[in-house]
Amino acid sequence: MLVLAVDTATPAVTAGVVRLEGDTPRTLATRITVNARAHAEVLTPHILECLAEADITPADLDAVVVGCGPGPFTGLRVGMATAAAFGDALGIPVHGVCSLDAIAIEAALGRDLLVVTDARRREVYWARYSGGARVQGPEVNKPADLEPTPSQAIAGSAGHVDLFDLPVEPVETPSPAGLVAVAAAALRSGAEPAPLVPLYLRRPDAVAIADRKK
Repeated sequence: MLVLAVDTATPAVTAGVVRLEGDTPRTLATRITVNARAHAEVLTPHILECLAEADITPADLDAVVVGCGPGPFTGLRVGMATAAAFGDALGIPVHGVCSLDAIAIEAALGRDLLVVTDARRREVYWARYSGGARVQGPEVNKPADLEPTPSQAIAGSAGHVDLFDLPVEPVETPSPAGLVAVAAAALRSGAEPAPLVPLYLRRPDAVAIADRKK
């Protein structure tokens, strides 16, 4: 099964083509640009470059997997809208996954894990994992309000993991293989994907600023 995977929930603009063989996702091509202001400009070129590198056409794709956040409004909607457009144009299913889950599955720990990403406004998006499953979150809080325990390790944003007294796993953003791994069971089953729902967790910055001026 050939899967296009995209994520724009973090400052990293990520695209990749992944072959799902049984339970194992194998990355055929990937492009990542870390620029929180470039999501709209580089995502589609990244996708086309990945297709060319994997030597396939869009018609060869069987499904699309997209990170649904949590993430800032502007960047997140770029990835989700692009994924939905590809799926609609090709007539293939589009599966949404939690971007934090994709980071957690790449960390592949036996320990309880905390995943954090940049939520701006000096806050983090976060979730906790135990036994490979999400047990709390996703939520958004200031780092000072988030207890590191009972987690035994942390992964995610390089600018935020060091704010917590936990061993750091070097997985900073969702990878194409991680995104597909989260969706693997749904992809294999052929089940109809759930509607795409973005995990904004709060209103856009522009709305919040406008409210404060009232």
